[in-house]
Amino acid sequence: MLNSVLLKNTLRSNYKLILIFLGVLAMYMTIIIGMFDPNDLDILNQLAALKLSPELLAAFGFTLTDTSLVGFIASYFYGLLMLALPMVCYIILGNSLVAKLVDKGSMASVLSTPISRKKVALTQGMFLLAAITSLVAFVTVWGIFICEMKFSGLLDISAFIKVNFGVLLLHYAISGICFFASCLFNESKLSLMLGAGLPIGFLLIQMLHNANGDIEILKYLTIFSLFNPLDIIHGENILIQMLVLIIITVTFYIGGIIVFDKKNLPI
Repeated sequence: MLNSVLLKNTLRSNYKLILIFLGVLAMYMTIIIGMFDPNDLDILNQLAALKLSPELLAAFGFTLTDTSLVGFIASYFYGLLMLALPMVCYIILGNSLVAKLVDKGSMASVLSTPISRKKVALTQGMFLLAAITSLVAFVTVWGIFICEMKFSGLLDISAFIKVNFGVLLLHYAISGICFFASCLFNESKLSLMLGAGLPIGFLLIQMLHNANGDIEILKYLTIFSLFNPLDIIHGENILIQMLVLIIITVTFYIGGIIVFDKKNLPI
């Protein structure tokens, strides 16, 4: 179903970007875990000493309500960093996989071979999903490794894996928007307007909601409200949120493949 030659070429063109983000995520995960002190969890006051307002700290997801190690990581790493950094990675990837190829004229050479448009889009879509999976899987393994090195036995590994599964579904869904935009438009700038503009807008709305929880309507205007790491840790029923994310993922990826197969290409 996938084209192995296209897949190898795509990996060759993008592996450096993925490695860079793997390194950045590993660095931040290590820093956050290193900030944990089971004997002194008053990190908010330490941050406040830097003259940062409580609203600003809340906007970045720095609200510690669970003092366990997994709760600490959920607040300070999965509150913003693990949302924004992978998103930037697949915004860049999503645009380059289809729209940028069309914009630069490279898609003509791809389609000049005996490969259908559907197979091209399917191959690129699966590569994007695989890249996201590799990012989250690496963060999961790295996080467990660092926690066991520094605080052996303190990490609730089962809860940590569940949090990463939840964030994986979230990134699948958001990447679907990026992929659909890349398949829909023939110009990179238009692809990025939708594929980057909408996810970034969702993130900004989520930050506003974090900073001012009284504005209840904001949580209904962002996809990020479907992922709450603390709810996962505390065993809340998140089946509906997970199903919604899966539906969004399937809809946008299949929609992207169909749109790319049917649209007119300037080649």
